[in-house]
Amino acid sequence: MQVLPSPGGGSNEAPPVVLSIAGFDPSSGAGVTADLKVFAAFGLFGVAAPTALTVQSTQGVRGAEMVRPGLLADMLECLAADVEIAGVKIGMLGSAAVVAAVTEWLARYSGSRPELPVVLDPVLRSSSGAALLDEAGVEQLRERLLPLCTVATPNAQEAAELCGQVFRGRTGVEEAADAVLRRVRPGRWSGVLVTGGDLENNAVSEDYLLCQGEQTGRWLRADRVHTRATHGTGCALSSALLCGLVRGDTLEAASSEAKQYVREAMLAAYPIGRGRGPLHHLFGRGPGLATYPANVSSE
Repeated sequence: MQVLPSPGGGSNEAPPVVLSIAGFDPSSGAGVTADLKVFAAFGLFGVAAPTALTVQSTQGVRGAEMVRPGLLADMLECLAADVEIAGVKIGMLGSAAVVAAVTEWLARYSGSRPELPVVLDPVLRSSSGAALLDEAGVEQLRERLLPLCTVATPNAQEAAELCGQVFRGRTGVEEAADAVLRRVRPGRWSGVLVTGGDLENNAVSEDYLLCQGEQTGRWLRADRVHTRATHGTGCALSSALLCGLVRGDTLEAASSEAKQYVREAMLAAYPIGRGRGPLHHLFGRGPGLATYPANVSSE
């Protein structure tokens, strides 16, 4: 993997434009500001439509106020009328009304763009277990929004919730991934990457990837990074995966590279804040860009 240098360098050729639809985190560890840093790290140009204004820091979430659905719809329409969007990442939505607004816009925009990669990181609960999307919102996301997305990146508990199963830890991951895959939009990159951060394995970080057309998936494994810089890892993973798809990578290659990117960004993290710190999203920028060994195995 190589984190790309800044586009330009005397050239007027514009990089692909990618869109983040997610919440605003004032600490910049997660949400749209983190997504934009990931896009920049991969040499893409990021634009964003925030779905919520949160009150949070590295020490946790204290509150949130949803963006008015009509205003969010206006932001999306304004961006789409001005730039050609090469890929979409969807994160925290927060309410059924916001899910509906995003669904309606995406149905119109992707209808004439069948190859548009859309990565959904369904943020259903906080790290403490508090619900971040009500039951009506989860149902709309499952029944209306998920079928417009090409890739979903739920954690193991979210995958179970999306398909109406009881969370059973690692034993239920493969079944849940298969159920979620049946709902995503068929296409070139269709698949599900179930992230294993909420699975009980202190030694190894393992995620389960199931691609369209496969009977069985594969586990992507790497040594777990023991650090407090874990805020926004799911946001970074889904955004990095989208960058790989926009560049034309296969879903398996994009998933492995995204996992490696997050691992390196955790290792390079600054000691910021008093709680769960952010990743160093731009760790490879500037002279001497880093290349990384393939430390992610699959089976």
